[in-house]
Amino acid sequence: MRWTGHLRSRTGATALALAAVLGGLSLTAPQPAAPAAPADGLTGLVNTFIGTQNEGNTFPGAAVPFGMVQLSPDTGHSTGYDYKHDHIRGFSTVHLSGVGCRLGGDLPVLPTTGDVTRTDNARYAAAFSHRDESSRPGYYRVGLSSYGGITAELTAGRRTGHQRYTFPATGKANVLLNTGQSLHRTVSTTVEVLDSRTVRSRITGRGFCQDTRPYTVYTITRFDRPFTAFGTWNGDQVSEGTRSSTSTGRNGAWVRFDTTGDRTVEATTAISYVDADGAAGNLRAEDDGFDRAARAAREAWERRLDDVRVQGGPAALRRTFYSSLYRAFLAPTIGSDADGRYTGWDGRAHRARGFTYYQNWSLWDTYRTQAQLLALLAPDESRDMALSVLQVEADGGWLPKWGYGTVETNIMTGDPVTPFLTNAYQHGLLKGHEEEAYRALKRNADGVPPKDSPYVGRDGNDRYIRDGYVPCVPGRPKEKPGDSDVHQGGSATLEYALADGMLAKMARSLGHHADAERYAARSRNYRNVYDPATGFFRARGADGAFMGPADPAKSVCFHEGTAWQYQWLVPQDLPGMIDLIGGKAAANTRLDSFFAYDRLLKDPARTAREVWVHGPYDYYNADKYNPQNEPDLIAPYTYLSTGQPWKTTDVVHAALTLFTDAPTGMTGNDDLGTMSAWMVLSAIGVFPVQPGADVWGLSTPVFDRVDLDLGGERFTVTAPGTSERQRYVQSVRFDGDRYERTYLTSRQITGGGKLDFTVGASPSGWGTHPRAVAPAIG
Repeated sequence: MRWTGHLRSRTGATALALAAVLGGLSLTAPQPAAPAAPADGLTGLVNTFIGTQNEGNTFPGAAVPFGMVQLSPDTGHSTGYDYKHDHIRGFSTVHLSGVGCRLGGDLPVLPTTGDVTRTDNARYAAAFSHRDESSRPGYYRVGLSSYGGITAELTAGRRTGHQRYTFPATGKANVLLNTGQSLHRTVSTTVEVLDSRTVRSRITGRGFCQDTRPYTVYTITRFDRPFTAFGTWNGDQVSEGTRSSTSTGRNGAWVRFDTTGDRTVEATTAISYVDADGAAGNLRAEDDGFDRAARAAREAWERRLDDVRVQGGPAALRRTFYSSLYRAFLAPTIGSDADGRYTGWDGRAHRARGFTYYQNWSLWDTYRTQAQLLALLAPDESRDMALSVLQVEADGGWLPKWGYGTVETNIMTGDPVTPFLTNAYQHGLLKGHEEEAYRALKRNADGVPPKDSPYVGRDGNDRYIRDGYVPCVPGRPKEKPGDSDVHQGGSATLEYALADGMLAKMARSLGHHADAERYAARSRNYRNVYDPATGFFRARGADGAFMGPADPAKSVCFHEGTAWQYQWLVPQDLPGMIDLIGGKAAANTRLDSFFAYDRLLKDPARTAREVWVHGPYDYYNADKYNPQNEPDLIAPYTYLSTGQPWKTTDVVHAALTLFTDAPTGMTGNDDLGTMSAWMVLSAIGVFPVQPGADVWGLSTPVFDRVDLDLGGERFTVTAPGTSERQRYVQSVRFDGDRYERTYLTSRQITGGGKLDFTVGASPSGWGTHPRAVAPAIG
């Protein structure tokens, strides 16, 4: 409802049914007006440079929400742009926000002047300064001080990138289209000059953290006026007048304009993962000129950011918040062309009917935060995303783990697709596809992909189902590219058990009671990797014996973490896990040590930066919280289950200080919006503590008021006077009634309720009663 009273339709349940859940909440009851947007719009609060320094791996360039194209500068960093660099190698079409390995960077384009003599973009890169650089959602501008001074502007559509270059007055104004150099490893490329205004390319590449199957991107670039000259290059050999070049190495095309009169050149690049016809069709659908595209991009971002209105808090916090919200809407990205065709994971062309096909699935990351945020704020797109994941299984034979473009990379471990899809089910986004989704999830949970499948799935499932744990066999050769669960048996067992718990809840809801009992029993398999001698989880070897050092800070076979950090990853059965380690008092003692709680109370920001954080990729040999990495994202909310909910607020607010509105203001890799979504949800005070289920833990918001547009309903959170000092919950009311629980359900949120916090300067008894705790699943 863009705060005008208009109710958008919501997939999965009617507004009346949701109102009934909340005890007859009137749909026509007057509500206080939402906070007004800033005069220059909400896009004016977004800093797209946040995370471009210190390995946040974000990008500052132009994209629209969930757009196929992310047109952004590449400076030589492995994932695109590094704020410390001072040369731009090109503006390329594909980037993913916060990935930790090389992806995308297809078709870097750079304006130059003079003769074309260099073909390596590291050598012909153009100098720039941040003093002559600016960006907002959907638009980027930079002055290039090389080549006599050129201004480059970028904007984007859903499947296109738009460029405008203002050259000095010269008869040799060039645009270089480099098909042979991408962020990933190119396998083969072809470039063709089709006519006096159009260049087409086919780029096949591979890579990520490890080698993967190749994929192909098709591009077509159309300029707003004819070239005066053109040519290609292959290796170091530059030719004039040649129309095509094919290579397994460095190659590309160049086109030239006379800018002695009109100094501006515009170009639109469309891409497709299907074929050249798909790229051409996408170009026809969106070749509207630069200014119109830029206006449309800004309007799209204003509408999307307007789903959340905040009031109160420092200006820097509001900028950080809206910048995080912006990044959370960048992925997954559209994968189907304007005609509905897409390339499936079987390598064949298919057509999406009745939904938009999406791709790029960093599921090990996003199932914990971003999937839930999008289910609330983008229910229509979230439905299509869930259907796209089911389509991956239909086309390619198995559910994905970490999908890039049209291929499975098998990066990361565990079973993240299960909580991703069960989350969609719990939000009503799989209406009409519930049994289809359940069949796919059951097959995934109970089996292992065949050897001739490129998917690894749950490759530790045989022993997990037989013995109740995934054995850790670090030396076992990998049969497929990517990661293997049997190399990370300790964490894989915990991730499988979490997924089983979420699937048990879905099975019970659908009436599959025998399955529900079986999966619920398996959800308690985390107990099978608990070592009573150390009091921590510990991987087992192929012989069943505990392995590795007894010191949990030096544990082995936990993916990007230690036994300390994975201790709390049992959201399906926190009461059982707490009992296992000795009860609430023992759990609180361990949590206090984990968060360095005494030091945190004295200096939260310093504790976060000096005790918790030791580097963006420093995952191991630690007994403290790591707010930069996914296994720990739920950990601060464990206090909600141990009778000390005020400590959740202390830890969450300390972690929020790691997010700032500077280039260094991202905590670790953003991982396709995962960390940004954590910031948004934690700042609002409502966090998905059982990812894949329907339970949201509560902590003190950092804003006086937040209004969420939930696709037809408004959910409002208030905390008047909240601040660093006044941060403790004194009482809570939900729709005017006293509320003692430390959690809400998804239906309570999506029904359009009002959650009111009263805050104070010291902890209270709110949420400390045993009945305030979220129950275990199963």
